[in-house]
Amino acid sequence: MSDYRIEKDSMGEVKVPVNAYYGAQTQRAFDNFPISGIVFGREFIKAIGLVKQTAAMVNYELGLLDKNVMQAISEAAQEVIDGKLDDQFIVDIFQTGSGTSTNMNANEVIARKANELKEITSIDIHPNDHVNFGQSSNDVIPTAIRVAAVLSADENLIPSLEHLQAVLLKKGSEMSDIVKTGRTHLMDAMPVTLEQEFSGYARQVELGIQRIESALISMYELPQGGTAVGTGINTDKKFGKRFAEMLAEKTGHEFIEADNHFEAQATVDAPVELSGQLKTVAVSLMKIGNDLRWMNSGPNSGIGEIQLEALQPGSSIMPGKVNPVIEESLTMVCAQVIGNDSTITIAGQSGNFELNVMLPVVAHNLLQSIKILGNAARNEADRSVKNFTVREDVIRQMVGKNPILVTALNPLIGYDKAAKIAKKAFAENRAVMEVALEMTDLSEEELSHALNPINMTKGGFTE
Repeated sequence: MSDYRIEKDSMGEVKVPVNAYYGAQTQRAFDNFPISGIVFGREFIKAIGLVKQTAAMVNYELGLLDKNVMQAISEAAQEVIDGKLDDQFIVDIFQTGSGTSTNMNANEVIARKANELKEITSIDIHPNDHVNFGQSSNDVIPTAIRVAAVLSADENLIPSLEHLQAVLLKKGSEMSDIVKTGRTHLMDAMPVTLEQEFSGYARQVELGIQRIESALISMYELPQGGTAVGTGINTDKKFGKRFAEMLAEKTGHEFIEADNHFEAQATVDAPVELSGQLKTVAVSLMKIGNDLRWMNSGPNSGIGEIQLEALQPGSSIMPGKVNPVIEESLTMVCAQVIGNDSTITIAGQSGNFELNVMLPVVAHNLLQSIKILGNAARNEADRSVKNFTVREDVIRQMVGKNPILVTALNPLIGYDKAAKIAKKAFAENRAVMEVALEMTDLSEEELSHALNPINMTKGGFTE
C-alpha cells in the first residue's frame, strides 16, 4: 500500500500522508516553510479548537449550519481542544503572516475527523464551507491569540506569580529578626531586615500580577465576526456578539465582541501591551534572581549571607562546587521574555491597512513568554526560596563591621566626626562600636542604643 493519498485543493493535486487528518493546503504549507521546525504549542491549538467549536455552535443557533454537521464539527473540535490531535498541527510558525496556513490546518483536521464522527453520510463536511463557515483566517487567528493568552495567563502565570509572592512573604516573616547589611551601588549601606528586603520582592511580584490583569482587559475583546477585513462579509451580523457570549460561557472569562473590528484585525496592540507587561514582570524576576545569587555568592569568598539548597553538582572539574542553578534558569527565562517582547514590538508595527501580517510569530512569542514565566516563577518558589538557609553568623559579623553604621551617630556627633570614625573602623578592620567608644564622649549605653542595627531598620532617629 502507498504511504500517501492524493488530496485536491484549488491549485490542484497534492500527496498527503495516508493517515494524516490534514489535507492539501496544510501539506503545501508544510512543504513551503521548512524554516524552524517550531510549530504551535498546546495553548494555541486548544484555543483554535475552541474557536472552531464555538463558531459551529453559533452558526447552528443562527440557522446557518445543519445540526448533524454542527455536532460532528463540535465533537472533532473537542478532540483538538483536548490535545488528541496535536500531532496533526505541523505548520511552522514562520509561515504566511495571517496564519492562514494554520487556520486551514485546523479546518482540514477538524473536517476529516468530523466526517469520521458524523451520523449521516449524505453530507461531506468541507474544511472551508462548513468548519470555516462565517470566518476568515484574519479574524480566527487574532481571536485564537487572545483566547490562548487569557486562558494561559489565568491557568498558569497568575497562579504561579501569586504562589511566588506568598512564598516570598512567608520566607520573609521567618527572618523578621535577622538584620543584614543593606547595599546601594553594591556597597555597604544602612542595615535592613531580611523580611524588609523580601517584602520588596513580594511587592514587585504583586504589582506584576496587577499589571498583567490590567493588560488582559483589552485581550477580552475578540476580533471574531470581522471576517476578511473587519466588515463582517459572509457572516451573520449577530455572529460576533453571540460568538463572544458563548465563548465566555464555555471558558468563564468575560470575552466580548471587539468594539471596532477594524482595529482588532489591523493591529495587535492588545498583545503588544500584554507583552510589555510580561517584560516588566521579567525585569522584576531578573532582579530577584540576581539578588539571591549575590547573597548566596561564595560561600567563602563572596557575600555568603544565605545558602541556597544544593540541587546538583556544579562543575565537571571542580569537586564539591554547587551553583545557583534555579536562579540561573530563572534569569535566562527573563532574558528570553525580554527578547520575545522585542520581536512582538516589531511584529506589532507590521499592521498594514486592514491586517497585521506577523500574527503567527506574535502568537508563538506571547504564549511562550506566558508559559515560561509561569513555570519559572513556580520553580523559583518551590525549589529555591522555600528551602534556602540563612548564615546568621556571617551576617552578624558583616553588620558589626559595617562602617556605615555611624550614620546613626550623625544627630549625636555630626557628619564629619562620624565620617572619621567610619574611616578608622574600616582602615583598622574594627567594629564601629569599639572605635566610637575611643573617639567620642558617648557612653557605652548610649552607643549601644544608637548603633543597635535593629533600631536602624525602623526609620526615624535612633537617639
